[in-house]
Amino acid sequence: MVNVNLAFRRRIGFPEHEPITFAKLPDILYRTAQALPFENLSILSGRTKEISDQNLTQKIIQQKEGGLCYELNAILYLFLLQNGFKVVLICGVVYSEPEQDWSRTERTHAAILLFHQGKEYLLDTGFGGNLPLMPVPLTGETVFSDNGEFKVKQENSPYGNYIFEVKLKYKHEHWKTGYAFDTKHQITNVSDLNSMQETTKHHPASAFNKKPLVTRLTSQGSITLTGSSLTEWVKGIEIKKPITEDTFQEALKTYFNIETGAQN
Repeated sequence: MVNVNLAFRRRIGFPEHEPITFAKLPDILYRTAQALPFENLSILSGRTKEISDQNLTQKIIQQKEGGLCYELNAILYLFLLQNGFKVVLICGVVYSEPEQDWSRTERTHAAILLFHQGKEYLLDTGFGGNLPLMPVPLTGETVFSDNGEFKVKQENSPYGNYIFEVKLKYKHEHWKTGYAFDTKHQITNVSDLNSMQETTKHHPASAFNKKPLVTRLTSQGSITLTGSSLTEWVKGIEIKKPITEDTFQEALKTYFNIETGAQN
């Protein structure tokens, strides 16, 4: 396994020699959400590589890019594992609000299951702007963070035995279904996520193989770049600016510190 500990700390701006305890996880998740963009640029530009410890480290840490759920949560999983946490990766199926149905790409969402003092928690740094910035217990208990409220309820579905729900600050008045996941289907080797990447790259229903999407949380909200707009949410206020082919790369560098990208 590649040693990602010190490099990951530097990437998210966390002290290199400070012990990582359970109480520190909200800080880790907060820093990760701001430092690592959720983005699909390697898929659109045809630059995807096999998912492995080495390739994840090269892309996200050395090249300072971001990634999709199976990349962002995989690198966080490796970091937590190397800091002594008992964690596994799990598969989920995202719920589509517009279609009022589960995604036709099926099990293409990866998240982390953490075991601590006899309890299980969901961690996720790869769900776009819908990130719980703290561990979410699998008890139905609501947790609160800067960007909203989150909970996991036990409910059987064709795609698992739990459902993750979201109520974002400034955006949601009611709870929204995020995804279903299966705690019985556990992944301990990041290479097992390659099937997710292949489906995301090629499936006609994939939301990530058509147009660019780059987003990350900020200290005051979030920022999202597409092929046609740059949208900032600042304390609940939306600021939207048009983006052209000429200004896309400039915005990518300015707001996400990414110098390689694609615009379709």
